[in-house]
Amino acid sequence: MDNKKFLEQLECTGIVPVIKLENTADAVNLAKALYDGGIHCAEVTFRAEGADKVISDMVKAYPDMLVGAGTVLTTEQCDRAVEAGAKFCVAPGLNPKVVEHCLKKGIPFTPGVANGSQIEQAMELGLDFVKFFPAEQAGGLPYIKAISAPYASMKFMPTGGVNENNLNTYLAFKKIVCCGGSWIVPDKLVKAGKWEEITALCRSAVNKMLGFDIAHIGLNCENEAEASDVASKFFNMFGWEQKVGNSSIFSGSQIECMKSPFKGKNGHIAVATNSVRRAVYQLKHQGIEVDMSSAKYDADGRMTVVYLKDEFGGFAVHLTERK
Repeated sequence: MDNKKFLEQLECTGIVPVIKLENTADAVNLAKALYDGGIHCAEVTFRAEGADKVISDMVKAYPDMLVGAGTVLTTEQCDRAVEAGAKFCVAPGLNPKVVEHCLKKGIPFTPGVANGSQIEQAMELGLDFVKFFPAEQAGGLPYIKAISAPYASMKFMPTGGVNENNLNTYLAFKKIVCCGGSWIVPDKLVKAGKWEEITALCRSAVNKMLGFDIAHIGLNCENEAEASDVASKFFNMFGWEQKVGNSSIFSGSQIECMKSPFKGKNGHIAVATNSVRRAVYQLKHQGIEVDMSSAKYDADGRMTVVYLKDEFGGFAVHLTERK
């Protein structure tokens, strides 16, 4: 897998579960629990025996799942990971010998760093993506922002102390591609074989990461006069101030009265999300079609708006990135 595609899939997934699986027979069950919960990635740590078998079983069962090896400390572990089908390797620290060995095999390697000297060493090895570890203990997001400032091209995967409650705080920083963590695969649930509970934890984490919420509802009006009349009624009833634009009149922030019929039989519903790109990735995996011809992008190339293909109750639906 080339590095660009690797980073794109990591960014879309957003969450990389760090897995220490002692019973290799549970590999496929755990992969299914993650996949069904919307987590299509896994870092299987070599801290447990049989990690290479776990990787192999997961890759065979879910070929499109981004399964990698964690705690890769030696070239021998790198070879075992590659042979098992790992699509990337991760380490808690930076060992140039292991990094170079893995890169020669064409496998992305993500070493752990915690200071500027280590970031520069990673850059010298040709890397533009590193694991920041241990994230919370080393100073959390404020430290990452400070230490990353001189390194414009470097991107990060914070791991260590990241959980459902601080995940979005990390992901909001553009230099962070994804976050690693073990909170969605607790040892007690894995050992008890409670796969449905793990799936529920994954789904909860994904939903919180995406943060879906109603941004506004657009009402199709026949003309500007009708749009003005509808907006006035909302103002008279609820005191929602009007804001006149080129194509619509907003009543407050959540009702948009279109000056002429737009998308949807009755209008449109705008759904805010923390990341349109991640939302599209998740929705596509659920079989929901997206009209990519409607996508809009910001100056950095980030998708900020896109419509779904189907209408809901006569309303078109579009995603919009929360600012």
